[in-house]
Amino acid sequence: MTPTTPHSLAIAAKGLRKAYGDKTVLDCIDLAVPTGTVYSLLGPNGAGKTTVVKILSTLITADAGDLRVGGHDLAADPQAVRAAIGVTGQFSAVDWLITGEENMLLMADLHQLSRSEGRRTAAELLERFDLVEAAANPVSTYSGGMRRRLDLAMTLVGKPRIIFLDEPTTGLDPRSRRNMWGIIRELVSGGVTVFLTTQYLEEADELADRIAVLSDGKIAAEGSADELKRLIPGGHVRLRFADPAAYQSAAVALREVTRDDEALSLQILSDGSQRELRSILDWLDSAGIEADELTVHIPDLDDVFFALTGGTNLPNQPAANQPAANQPRKAAR
Repeated sequence: MTPTTPHSLAIAAKGLRKAYGDKTVLDCIDLAVPTGTVYSLLGPNGAGKTTVVKILSTLITADAGDLRVGGHDLAADPQAVRAAIGVTGQFSAVDWLITGEENMLLMADLHQLSRSEGRRTAAELLERFDLVEAAANPVSTYSGGMRRRLDLAMTLVGKPRIIFLDEPTTGLDPRSRRNMWGIIRELVSGGVTVFLTTQYLEEADELADRIAVLSDGKIAAEGSADELKRLIPGGHVRLRFADPAAYQSAAVALREVTRDDEALSLQILSDGSQRELRSILDWLDSAGIEADELTVHIPDLDDVFFALTGGTNLPNQPAANQPAANQPRKAAR
Protein backbone atom coordinates (compact mmCIF):
# COMPACT_ATOMS: atom_id res chain seq x y z
CA MET A 1 0.00 0.00 0.00
CA THR A 2 1.27 3.46 -0.88
CA PRO A 3 2.46 5.34 2.23
CA THR A 4 0.18 8.14 3.29
CA THR A 5 0.49 11.15 5.53
CA PRO A 6 -2.09 12.17 8.14
CA HIS A 7 -3.37 14.86 5.79
CA SER A 8 -3.60 12.73 2.64
CA LEU A 9 -6.78 11.25 1.21
CA ALA A 10 -7.69 7.62 1.78
CA ILE A 11 -10.46 7.89 -0.82
CA ALA A 12 -10.65 10.40 -3.66
CA ALA A 13 -13.37 10.39 -6.30
CA LYS A 14 -13.89 13.00 -8.97
CA GLY A 15 -16.71 12.89 -11.48
CA LEU A 16 -18.02 9.51 -10.31
CA ARG A 17 -20.89 8.47 -12.54
CA LYS A 18 -23.05 5.36 -12.71
CA ALA A 19 -26.21 4.69 -14.67
CA TYR A 20 -28.41 1.66 -15.24
CA GLY A 21 -30.02 2.10 -18.60
CA ASP A 22 -31.78 5.46 -18.68
CA LYS A 23 -31.59 5.86 -14.89
CA THR A 24 -28.60 7.85 -13.63
CA VAL A 25 -27.84 6.69 -10.10
CA LEU A 26 -24.69 8.75 -9.51
CA ASP A 27 -24.35 11.98 -11.44
CA CYS A 28 -20.67 13.02 -11.48
CA ILE A 29 -20.13 13.21 -7.72
CA ASP A 30 -16.89 14.16 -5.96
CA LEU A 31 -15.69 12.67 -2.66
CA ALA A 32 -12.59 13.39 -0.57
CA VAL A 33 -12.03 11.24 2.53
CA PRO A 34 -9.00 12.10 4.72
CA THR A 35 -6.98 9.24 6.15
CA GLY A 36 -7.86 8.18 9.70
CA THR A 37 -11.33 9.72 9.76
CA VAL A 38 -14.97 8.63 9.62
CA TYR A 39 -16.74 9.85 6.49
CA SER A 40 -20.48 9.29 6.43
CA LEU A 41 -22.70 9.19 3.36
CA LEU A 42 -26.36 9.94 4.08
CA GLY A 43 -29.30 9.63 1.75
CA PRO A 44 -32.80 8.19 1.41
CA ASN A 45 -33.42 4.66 0.19
CA GLY A 46 -32.43 4.36 -3.45
CA ALA A 47 -30.19 7.44 -3.37
CA GLY A 48 -27.15 5.42 -4.45
CA LYS A 49 -25.25 4.98 -1.17
CA THR A 50 -24.69 1.24 -1.64
CA THR A 51 -23.75 1.82 -5.28
CA VAL A 52 -20.97 4.16 -4.14
CA VAL A 53 -19.66 1.51 -1.73
CA LYS A 54 -19.81 -1.21 -4.38
CA ILE A 55 -17.88 0.91 -6.86
CA LEU A 56 -15.19 2.06 -4.42
CA SER A 57 -14.75 -1.50 -3.14
CA THR A 58 -14.35 -2.84 -6.73
CA LEU A 59 -17.55 -4.92 -6.67
CA ILE A 60 -18.95 -3.06 -9.67
CA THR A 61 -17.39 -0.64 -12.15
CA ALA A 62 -18.15 3.04 -12.60
CA ASP A 63 -19.21 4.47 -15.94
CA ALA A 64 -16.87 7.42 -15.47
CA GLY A 65 -14.70 9.11 -12.89
CA ASP A 66 -11.17 9.46 -11.59
CA LEU A 67 -11.20 7.18 -8.55
CA ARG A 68 -8.41 6.44 -6.07
CA VAL A 69 -8.62 4.30 -2.93
CA GLY A 70 -5.64 3.86 -0.62
CA GLY A 71 -3.52 5.72 -3.14
CA HIS A 72 -4.33 3.23 -5.90
CA ASP A 73 -6.13 3.95 -9.15
CA LEU A 74 -9.35 1.96 -9.06
CA ALA A 75 -9.42 1.25 -12.78
CA ALA A 76 -5.72 0.54 -13.26
CA ASP A 77 -5.02 -1.50 -10.13
CA PRO A 78 -8.21 -2.91 -8.55
CA GLN A 79 -6.29 -5.78 -6.93
CA ALA A 80 -4.17 -3.32 -4.92
CA VAL A 81 -7.38 -1.60 -3.81
CA ARG A 82 -8.86 -4.92 -2.67
CA ALA A 83 -5.73 -5.63 -0.64
CA ALA A 84 -6.07 -2.30 1.18
CA ILE A 85 -9.76 -2.41 2.11
CA GLY A 86 -12.34 -4.31 4.11
CA VAL A 87 -16.09 -4.30 3.49
CA THR A 88 -19.02 -4.98 5.81
CA GLY A 89 -22.32 -4.87 3.95
CA GLN A 90 -25.88 -4.20 5.04
CA PHE A 91 -26.50 -7.87 5.78
CA SER A 92 -24.25 -10.16 7.76
CA ALA A 93 -22.01 -12.27 5.51
CA VAL A 94 -21.18 -14.88 8.15
CA ASP A 95 -22.04 -18.55 7.72
CA TRP A 96 -24.74 -19.39 10.26
CA LEU A 97 -24.13 -23.16 10.05
CA ILE A 98 -20.59 -23.11 11.42
CA THR A 99 -19.09 -21.64 14.58
CA GLY A 100 -17.77 -18.13 15.05
CA GLU A 101 -14.21 -19.45 15.25
CA GLU A 102 -14.66 -21.48 12.07
CA ASN A 103 -15.91 -18.37 10.28
CA MET A 104 -12.77 -16.52 11.40
CA LEU A 105 -10.45 -19.33 10.31
CA LEU A 106 -12.19 -19.54 6.94
CA MET A 107 -11.55 -15.84 6.43
CA ALA A 108 -7.91 -16.34 7.46
CA ASP A 109 -7.60 -19.05 4.79
CA LEU A 110 -9.06 -16.70 2.18
CA HIS A 111 -6.38 -14.17 3.13
CA GLN A 112 -3.78 -16.94 2.71
CA LEU A 113 -2.53 -16.69 6.28
CA SER A 114 -0.51 -19.60 7.61
CA ARG A 115 -2.32 -21.99 9.93
CA SER A 116 -0.59 -20.63 13.03
CA GLU A 117 -1.01 -16.98 12.02
CA GLY A 118 -4.66 -17.59 11.15
CA ARG A 119 -5.38 -19.10 14.55
CA ARG A 120 -3.53 -16.30 16.34
CA THR A 121 -5.37 -13.60 14.36
CA ALA A 122 -8.73 -15.29 14.91
CA ALA A 123 -8.12 -15.59 18.65
CA GLU A 124 -7.06 -11.94 18.96
CA LEU A 125 -10.07 -10.65 17.07
CA LEU A 126 -12.55 -12.88 18.89
CA GLU A 127 -11.22 -11.51 22.16
CA ARG A 128 -11.25 -7.93 20.88
CA PHE A 129 -14.90 -8.22 19.89
CA ASP A 130 -15.94 -10.03 23.08
CA LEU A 131 -16.82 -13.25 21.27
CA VAL A 132 -14.51 -15.72 23.01
CA GLU A 133 -17.25 -17.42 25.05
CA ALA A 134 -19.42 -17.86 21.95
CA ALA A 135 -16.60 -18.80 19.57
CA ALA A 136 -17.34 -22.53 19.67
CA ASN A 137 -21.09 -22.08 19.16
CA PRO A 138 -22.86 -22.09 15.79
CA VAL A 139 -23.52 -18.57 14.52
CA SER A 140 -27.21 -19.48 14.29
CA THR A 141 -27.29 -19.13 18.09
CA TYR A 142 -25.83 -15.59 18.03
CA SER A 143 -27.83 -12.43 18.60
CA GLY A 144 -27.98 -9.78 15.88
CA GLY A 145 -25.37 -7.68 17.63
CA MET A 146 -23.02 -10.66 17.99
CA ARG A 147 -23.35 -11.51 14.31
CA ARG A 148 -22.54 -7.93 13.31
CA ARG A 149 -19.49 -7.93 15.60
CA LEU A 150 -18.35 -11.22 14.08
CA ASP A 151 -18.92 -9.81 10.59
CA LEU A 152 -16.70 -6.81 11.37
CA ALA A 153 -14.09 -9.04 13.05
CA MET A 154 -13.91 -11.12 9.87
CA THR A 155 -13.43 -7.91 7.87
CA LEU A 156 -10.39 -7.07 10.00
CA VAL A 157 -8.59 -10.38 9.44
CA GLY A 158 -6.69 -8.85 6.52
CA LYS A 159 -5.77 -5.76 8.59
CA PRO A 160 -7.32 -3.26 6.15
CA ARG A 161 -6.53 0.42 6.59
CA ILE A 162 -9.76 1.47 4.87
CA ILE A 163 -13.10 -0.05 5.83
CA PHE A 164 -16.43 0.39 4.10
CA LEU A 165 -19.36 -0.03 6.48
CA ASP A 166 -22.65 -0.11 4.59
CA GLU A 167 -25.40 0.48 7.16
CA PRO A 168 -23.59 -1.65 9.77
CA THR A 169 -26.10 -1.16 12.60
CA THR A 170 -29.33 -1.74 10.70
CA GLY A 171 -31.65 -3.86 12.80
CA LEU A 172 -29.59 -3.63 15.98
CA ASP A 173 -31.06 -2.62 19.32
CA PRO A 174 -29.82 0.67 20.85
CA ARG A 175 -27.29 -1.03 23.15
CA SER A 176 -25.77 -3.10 20.33
CA ARG A 177 -25.68 -0.03 18.12
CA ARG A 178 -23.73 1.95 20.71
CA ASN A 179 -21.36 -0.98 21.22
CA MET A 180 -20.68 -0.92 17.49
CA TRP A 181 -20.02 2.83 17.67
CA GLY A 182 -17.38 2.16 20.30
CA ILE A 183 -15.69 -0.38 18.04
CA ILE A 184 -15.69 2.06 15.12
CA ARG A 185 -14.15 4.81 17.28
CA GLU A 186 -11.46 2.38 18.42
CA LEU A 187 -10.61 1.48 14.83
CA VAL A 188 -10.30 5.12 13.81
CA SER A 189 -8.13 5.92 16.83
CA GLY A 190 -5.75 3.28 15.45
CA GLY A 191 -5.50 5.10 12.13
CA VAL A 192 -8.14 3.20 10.16
CA THR A 193 -10.30 5.16 7.73
CA VAL A 194 -14.03 4.35 7.86
CA PHE A 195 -16.46 5.09 5.03
CA LEU A 196 -19.88 4.78 6.62
CA THR A 197 -23.31 4.75 5.04
CA THR A 198 -26.23 4.93 7.43
CA GLN A 199 -29.91 5.79 7.69
CA TYR A 200 -29.52 6.72 11.35
CA LEU A 201 -28.85 10.45 11.53
CA GLU A 202 -27.82 10.20 15.18
CA GLU A 203 -25.15 7.70 14.11
CA ALA A 204 -23.61 10.09 11.59
CA ASP A 205 -23.77 12.91 14.13
CA GLU A 206 -22.00 10.79 16.75
CA LEU A 207 -19.29 9.26 14.57
CA ALA A 208 -18.54 11.22 11.42
CA ASP A 209 -15.82 13.80 10.96
CA ARG A 210 -17.35 14.71 7.60
CA ILE A 211 -20.81 14.01 6.21
CA ALA A 212 -22.08 14.08 2.64
CA VAL A 213 -25.81 14.09 1.81
CA LEU A 214 -26.63 12.23 -1.39
CA SER A 215 -29.86 13.19 -3.16
CA ASP A 216 -31.02 12.52 -6.73
CA GLY A 217 -27.59 11.20 -7.65
CA LYS A 218 -25.73 14.31 -6.52
CA ILE A 219 -23.99 15.48 -3.36
CA ALA A 220 -26.46 18.03 -2.01
CA ALA A 221 -24.12 19.21 0.76
CA GLU A 222 -20.91 18.15 2.47
CA GLY A 223 -19.20 19.19 5.69
CA SER A 224 -18.97 18.52 9.40
CA ALA A 225 -22.21 17.93 11.30
CA ASP A 226 -22.07 21.45 12.73
CA GLU A 227 -21.41 22.99 9.31
CA LEU A 228 -24.38 21.17 7.79
CA LYS A 229 -26.68 22.22 10.61
CA ARG A 230 -25.82 25.85 9.99
CA LEU A 231 -26.97 25.55 6.37
CA ILE A 232 -30.58 25.31 7.50
CA PRO A 233 -32.47 28.40 8.73
CA GLY A 234 -34.20 28.32 12.08
CA GLY A 235 -31.29 28.59 14.47
CA HIS A 236 -31.78 30.96 17.34
CA VAL A 237 -30.56 32.08 20.74
CA ARG A 238 -33.05 32.12 23.61
CA LEU A 239 -32.55 34.50 26.52
CA ARG A 240 -34.57 33.93 29.69
CA PHE A 241 -34.87 36.51 32.45
CA ALA A 242 -35.97 36.22 36.08
CA ASP A 243 -36.27 39.99 36.47
CA PRO A 244 -39.27 41.43 34.54
CA ALA A 245 -37.56 44.83 34.33
CA ALA A 246 -34.46 43.32 32.74
CA TYR A 247 -36.67 41.41 30.32
CA GLN A 248 -38.53 44.58 29.29
CA SER A 249 -35.27 46.51 28.83
CA ALA A 250 -33.80 43.78 26.64
CA ALA A 251 -37.01 43.41 24.63
CA VAL A 252 -37.10 47.14 23.86
CA ALA A 253 -33.42 47.47 23.04
CA LEU A 254 -32.91 44.32 20.96
CA ARG A 255 -34.19 44.34 17.41
CA GLU A 256 -35.98 41.53 15.58
CA VAL A 257 -36.69 39.40 18.61
CA THR A 258 -39.60 37.09 19.34
CA ARG A 259 -41.09 37.78 22.77
CA ASP A 260 -42.61 35.37 25.24
CA ASP A 261 -43.98 37.65 27.95
CA GLU A 262 -45.25 34.79 30.07
CA ALA A 263 -41.90 32.96 30.16
CA LEU A 264 -39.90 36.22 30.20
CA SER A 265 -37.82 34.97 27.28
CA LEU A 266 -36.58 36.45 24.01
CA GLN A 267 -35.71 34.53 20.87
CA ILE A 268 -33.06 35.96 18.52
CA LEU A 269 -32.32 34.52 15.08
CA SER A 270 -28.75 33.21 15.06
CA ASP A 271 -26.56 30.61 13.38
CA GLY A 272 -25.07 29.79 16.78
CA SER A 273 -21.60 30.90 15.77
CA GLN A 274 -19.11 32.01 18.39
CA ARG A 275 -19.02 35.46 16.83
CA GLU A 276 -22.79 35.96 17.20
CA LEU A 277 -22.85 34.62 20.74
CA ARG A 278 -20.03 36.94 21.75
CA SER A 279 -21.89 39.87 20.21
CA ILE A 280 -25.04 39.09 22.23
CA LEU A 281 -23.11 38.64 25.47
CA ASP A 282 -21.09 41.81 24.88
CA TRP A 283 -24.30 43.75 24.29
CA LEU A 284 -25.84 42.44 27.53
CA ASP A 285 -22.72 43.44 29.47
CA SER A 286 -22.53 46.91 27.95
CA ALA A 287 -26.23 47.54 28.64
CA GLY A 288 -25.93 46.30 32.20
CA ILE A 289 -28.62 43.69 31.59
CA GLU A 290 -28.32 40.24 33.13
CA ALA A 291 -29.94 37.20 31.50
CA ASP A 292 -30.39 34.23 33.78
CA GLU A 293 -30.15 31.67 31.02
CA LEU A 294 -28.84 31.60 27.46
CA THR A 295 -29.69 28.63 25.26
CA VAL A 296 -28.44 28.02 21.73
CA HIS A 297 -30.74 26.16 19.36
CA ILE A 298 -29.45 25.04 15.96
CA PRO A 299 -31.15 22.72 13.45
CA ASP A 300 -30.24 19.05 13.84
CA LEU A 301 -29.36 16.55 11.13
CA ASP A 302 -33.03 15.59 10.77
CA ASP A 303 -33.73 19.16 9.62
CA VAL A 304 -30.73 19.09 7.30
CA PHE A 305 -31.72 15.75 5.80
CA PHE A 306 -35.34 16.69 5.15
CA ALA A 307 -34.37 20.08 3.69
CA LEU A 308 -31.77 18.63 1.32
CA THR A 309 -33.66 15.53 0.21
CA GLY A 310 -37.12 17.00 -0.23
CA GLY A 311 -38.59 15.57 2.97
CA THR A 312 -38.10 11.92 2.04
CA ASN A 313 -38.91 9.78 5.06
CA LEU A 314 -36.24 7.64 6.67
CA PRO A 315 -37.42 4.22 7.81
CA ASN A 316 -36.48 3.09 11.32
CA GLN A 317 -35.20 6.57 12.15
CA PRO A 318 -34.61 6.91 15.90
CA ALA A 319 -35.11 10.27 17.54
CA ALA A 320 -31.91 12.25 17.34
CA ASN A 321 -30.46 13.61 20.53
CA GLN A 322 -30.26 17.35 20.94
CA PRO A 323 -26.74 18.58 20.17
CA ALA A 324 -24.60 19.48 23.14
CA ALA A 325 -24.75 23.12 22.08
CA ASN A 326 -28.48 23.10 22.79
CA GLN A 327 -28.00 22.62 26.51
CA PRO A 328 -28.79 25.60 28.77
CA ARG A 329 -25.84 27.63 29.97
CA LYS A 330 -25.57 30.63 32.23
CA ALA A 331 -24.99 33.90 30.50
CA ALA A 332 -21.78 35.77 31.25
CA ARG A 333 -22.08 38.01 34.24
